[in-house]
Amino acid sequence: MNSISNTVLPEHLLQQLKPSPRMPVMFIGHGSPMNVIEDTHWRQSWKAMGQELSAKGIAPQLILCVSAHWLSESDWSLTGMAQPRTIHDFGGFPQELFDQRYPAPGAPEVAKQLAAQLHSPLDNSALLVDHDWGFDHGTWSVLLPMFPEAKIPVMQLSMPYGLAPEKHFEMGRQLRALRDKGVLIVGSGNVVHNLRAMRRDVADNQAFDWTIQFDNEVQQRFDSGNLADLSTFLDWGPQARLAHPTHDHYLPLLYAAGAVQDGEAPRIFNAAYQYGALSMRSAIWGLNA
Repeated sequence: MNSISNTVLPEHLLQQLKPSPRMPVMFIGHGSPMNVIEDTHWRQSWKAMGQELSAKGIAPQLILCVSAHWLSESDWSLTGMAQPRTIHDFGGFPQELFDQRYPAPGAPEVAKQLAAQLHSPLDNSALLVDHDWGFDHGTWSVLLPMFPEAKIPVMQLSMPYGLAPEKHFEMGRQLRALRDKGVLIVGSGNVVHNLRAMRRDVADNQAFDWTIQFDNEVQQRFDSGNLADLSTFLDWGPQARLAHPTHDHYLPLLYAAGAVQDGEAPRIFNAAYQYGALSMRSAIWGLNA
């Protein structure tokens, strides 16, 4: 069990983010919450990614995470508390999973600054600052293996679910500038996510035809660099509705893709499947910049 510590917010984050070497941006397929406590190769890859970032001297001032599990109505919100709680937003799992904590600090003053700096693509209004949410499992389940010391301040950005996909991509475009201020942007969801179709008896290299087809179509956009076209996924045919009966797990990809700078090529990892109906495909851009 990871106990909560009295982490002190770094002094430089009490005022403002400082210019820094450009941070990468990543999209992570997080899959089942069990991945955080089982020694799966997904978890191993998240741990290895954190170790690689550290070895390359990539030290974020802040991690901004967009998770599939924080949906808002019509406005965007940023978590603004000093010590965000760990949310166990699931049921029917072992107690060990509920015992997990991710005690990373928040960044209240930075949240206020970013809420004023960013604006809604709908009406140009400022973002809201939230003091109730915390870290849902889309955030802490991947950050815990990646940054186990939980010393880097973390902030979540909500997603207004009812908006057109291109509006989410537009918000991602605004996040690009934050990468030059020491912010590591992490989108956490799944390229394919259909819980009703899951088959727990299939191997990680097996999936439904529609899972593979939709997964390949996303990879084609990665390869071409036409990331804006990821917003058109609802027009790709019946496989899109099978891949995402609801598209909450797809939307974080649009934020990550929007934050990619022109010409940045992705490095793909975890290009496989879980339970036949989840794509764990993940990507990081700008790691070697």
